[in-house]
Amino acid sequence: MQRQSSPRPTTTVGTAAGVGAYGLWGLFPAYFGLLSFAGALEVLAHRIVWTLVLMTVVMAVLGRLGTLRGLSLRTWAVVASASAFIAINWGTYIYAVSSGRVVEAALGYFVNPLVSVLLGVVIFRERLARSQIAALALAAIAVVVLTIDYGRPPVVALTLALSFACYGVMKKIVPLEPTTSLTAEGLVAAPVAVVFLVWLGVSGGAGAFSEGPWHAALLLTAGPVTAVPLLLFGVAAQKIPLVTLGLLQYLTPGLQMAWGVLVLHEDMPASRWVGFALIWCALVVFTVGSIRRMRSHRVATVPAEAVVADPGR
Repeated sequence: MQRQSSPRPTTTVGTAAGVGAYGLWGLFPAYFGLLSFAGALEVLAHRIVWTLVLMTVVMAVLGRLGTLRGLSLRTWAVVASASAFIAINWGTYIYAVSSGRVVEAALGYFVNPLVSVLLGVVIFRERLARSQIAALALAAIAVVVLTIDYGRPPVVALTLALSFACYGVMKKIVPLEPTTSLTAEGLVAAPVAVVFLVWLGVSGGAGAFSEGPWHAALLLTAGPVTAVPLLLFGVAAQKIPLVTLGLLQYLTPGLQMAWGVLVLHEDMPASRWVGFALIWCALVVFTVGSIRRMRSHRVATVPAEAVVADPGR
């Protein structure tokens, strides 16, 4: 008899893709800080357009453009929902960076994994291990501490959290591989973006290409800068549980908060440091619990697999 396939390679690929996606997103303040010469909506529109251009080229090279023709109405509805959620997320984040709210944006991505975990349990019936429950409890306390620290409703943070959590759900259920899905999302959003850019140019409000070739080149790179982590995220969303995906997201706000404090010198009082420390304690609890479960699973399954693979032993 043949050895049964193990889910571990798939999980490893998904985890690596998730770490890559969130690590790159964590460095976004450095990139979008360079685009302050244009308005947030203008940058958003360019980001949508150039991402679609890049993905169309990729799909053409792979010979997959034809896969977009046979999509069902239901699939297009899911794609449209994903496109709307990610556009809201992008626009809010660009505004946060351009207005000097990088730390608040980081708070949004601290809240986001909690929302993702909740959606994973409610919608996909994913079960929580004890270590995950403990990690979520610590993370919830951290988010409360950070929210109270601001002394006002963190609208930017909550918008980022809700929009990206909903986008994660759409990516989980869309019956498309990541490249096709991202291209389809661009096809839905690009007409609106193009109309806005044309209107901006006619009205004289466009500032993107009036600042010289360097600024124009920066906007053109919005395509690959956007597409690479989204493709990685699409792989991760389909290969690992949403609970795991949600907790991996803490990597992004950790890097963003470090950028906001160390590079931009945004205010970081003691209470904010307490919240930050609690977040990383939650990650330690989650990681230790995951390693223990993996070892227990290996001990329980390897002997049985060996017998199935080679009955003569």
